Amino acid sequence: MSDSVPEPTAMVALPGGNFLMGSENFYPEEAPVHTATVDGFEIDVHPVTNAQFNVFVEATGYVCVAERDLDGKEFPQLSDAERTAGSLVFTPTEGPVDLGNWRAWWRWQPGASWRRPSGPGSTIESLAQHPVVQVSFEDAQAYAVWAGKRLPTEIEFEYAARGGLDGANYSWGDAEPDPQELPANTWQGNFPYCNTGAKGFAGTSAVGNFAANGYGLYDMTGNVWEWTTSRFTADHGGSVATSPEGCSCGPGESPGAGAETRLVLKGGSHLCAPEYCHRYRPAARSPQTADSATTHIGFRCVK
Repeated sequence: MSDSVPEPTAMVALPGGNFLMGSENFYPEEAPVHTATVDGFEIDVHPVTNAQFNVFVEATGYVCVAERDLDGKEFPQLSDAERTAGSLVFTPTEGPVDLGNWRAWWRWQPGASWRRPSGPGSTIESLAQHPVVQVSFEDAQAYAVWAGKRLPTEIEFEYAARGGLDGANYSWGDAEPDPQELPANTWQGNFPYCNTGAKGFAGTSAVGNFAANGYGLYDMTGNVWEWTTSRFTADHGGSVATSPEGCSCGPGESPGAGAETRLVLKGGSHLCAPEYCHRYRPAARSPQTADSATTHIGFRCVK
């Protein structure tokens, strides 16, 4: 990774107002469509990158959750190996599998962290401008405080992701994405074993490689899921969420998770496939335990 200090992320000021939040066209947790109100705020033009997160770590000495061993007294149900510092890593399968079992394509990898997203032997040397991943909610919050910002609420994120297209299915309108001119970094091919890549990226992409939305914001859908501060409920009616699962392309909890609050992830990721996890849309939402870190979760800040 380059030794040069990256510029702080540019921010876009949004005026706030009323908008139609949610969707009734895809998954039940996105309903009902309702009028939401948001105050004006500023939002990062793209997710926080590896280069930017590296500056934070170098300045503060911060140690991410995935870099800390789990306490045996706190997690006695786990083996010594499971308590070793690490995180969840996406691993393509050799062929078709039961799509109801996310464990078929996710593995717990000791030694995986933001510096080594896929575990020992992996690196971010060529990924300086890619979104930082393998960051938990705590890690994202720590960065935001250091930067003099905060993490967005679910309402703020969805409002920004819509780019002014109130009620549209996608951040670019209602049309299904054109395979010849992909508007977002999403899975291309057969999930979870054959990914031909979005514009050559079979994983995260450098920020700014896909078109900005109507507000000039990049990667509000696709590339990486992003943390919000909002508690997950089973729908927008306020029903209590009882399922521990996340979106269908990934887990909703870490191996050591207990009955803790699950927060809302927004935006979808490079693992979202249209025939399976159709969640690269502003209304899409997924629950995630705060201690989780994976290869497809990042964040951006607001103020």
